[in-house]
Amino acid sequence: MRTIRTLASALAVSTGLAIAATSASAESVLRVAMTAGDIPVTIGQPDQGFEGYRFVGYNLYDGLVLWDLSQGDTAADIKPGLATSWEIDPNDDKRWIFKLREGVKWHDGCDFTAEDVAWNFARVSDESAPQFNAKQFAAIRNRTGIIDKVEILGDHEVAFITSQPDALFPYQLSYWFMISRCKLTELGNDYEKYAVDPSGTGPYKFDAFVPQERLELVKNEDYWDETRIPKHDRLVLIPMPEATTRAAALLSGQVDFVEAPSPDTIPRLESAGMQIVTAPYPHNWSYQLNFVDGPFKDVKVRRAANYALNRSEMKALLGGFMEEGYGVVPASTPYYGNPMFKYEYDPEKATALLKEAGCYPCEITLAISTSGSGQMQPLPMNELVKSQLDAVGFETNLDVMDWNALLDVGRPGREKNPEIDGINISRALQDPFSALIRHVYSKQHAPKGSNWGHYSNPEVDAVIDEIYSSFDPTVRMEKLTKLHEMMVDDAVKLMVAHDVNPRALAPNVKGFVQAQSWFQDLTPIVVE
Repeated sequence: MRTIRTLASALAVSTGLAIAATSASAESVLRVAMTAGDIPVTIGQPDQGFEGYRFVGYNLYDGLVLWDLSQGDTAADIKPGLATSWEIDPNDDKRWIFKLREGVKWHDGCDFTAEDVAWNFARVSDESAPQFNAKQFAAIRNRTGIIDKVEILGDHEVAFITSQPDALFPYQLSYWFMISRCKLTELGNDYEKYAVDPSGTGPYKFDAFVPQERLELVKNEDYWDETRIPKHDRLVLIPMPEATTRAAALLSGQVDFVEAPSPDTIPRLESAGMQIVTAPYPHNWSYQLNFVDGPFKDVKVRRAANYALNRSEMKALLGGFMEEGYGVVPASTPYYGNPMFKYEYDPEKATALLKEAGCYPCEITLAISTSGSGQMQPLPMNELVKSQLDAVGFETNLDVMDWNALLDVGRPGREKNPEIDGINISRALQDPFSALIRHVYSKQHAPKGSNWGHYSNPEVDAVIDEIYSSFDPTVRMEKLTKLHEMMVDDAVKLMVAHDVNPRALAPNVKGFVQAQSWFQDLTPIVVE
């Protein structure tokens, strides 16, 4: 009964959202309730974490490289996007040559050319360029920071010169979105004006925007990939950070597609005929740790925290919608390997390690969010983690903030907030750089990259350097496996859960294929 009362209360709130469906006879509309607290920015690299990428980035824009999200049987991998092919220069392992797609037009009608790629690189790298944007630079620097320059080889061919060999380089380009040089130049390089009149090459075009309420996109009838022209006319993206509000909105017919329904609402949703979709998901719900300022610089304390976690209890809290996290990546990952340590629940060992480390009781502060991109159910999950840690001898303080505020803690690195011992920013595991390298490579120390806690280990750095230089996939896989084993054994994270990504869809929503990816393709969806 408690669940039903909660849903009823949320429904009363949601009735004031004024999200009216347009008549199906006029156009078909897909309305999505995101977990984001606000509309992701539309100027290229979105905010709101990878949820912004999922719903704004890959819908308005394209990268040179995209993700194949067409099937859900195996993990998604990259495919050609605005580039049709790429190869390493046989005479220079720091030079990648990309052939660009011909015949592509921006939403504003201009042609896509190699000059647009070079211009977009300056936009996120060259402070002297009139199109440079500091926030966009900060948002993508961990992906594009390795690029020294872009050479235009022809109207539809470019070369990227990297500062070091990088066998994983094409994956990096899948996160970098191309925006229209024509449109931004026409607007005098004014990003505020561009935000409400953006132009990409993606399967949807911008139509309308109401701050903190909704973003409306319409299908791009002329999209270059005919197989991905949307099967609905309009996509409405609505921020709803509170899980019960999302469920209530779906039950009342105000939305059609809900991200991350709360587990205790799923039986009610199913009984009402809603579709619950789950799939393995490259997403690690964990904590990055501060390796310089607080108790987590001692590996004994890090291991103690991992042994303190009863992950099966966490799984029960989530109604079974998770995989227990004993590694940085799920055990099914090809480069999982055989770490020496498996952090099974062992509170006695955890307490003994804290005492051995001379940190008992051991006070820590964890920065967490109320909601956000892929954060699952952050408040109840963090409360459970706190209770389990405190039970073995930690004294855990939770510093609660909204999602973008937490990102503002994460991006600058531990130096800006040395009093914080760990941050609960869930992370995508889309590719080896995202899953492993960016969190432990010394060259990725924040704010340059995602190594928030400034982990440094010369042996780990050496293995990463070998990975970057391994253009043979078999050799690279051996090195990646070794890296993951080293990370687990050194307890570089507080490892909790791997998501299975539940979504709830209205009965009249057809054609959605949930890819094994953080990102999803909404274009095949038919709203009957």
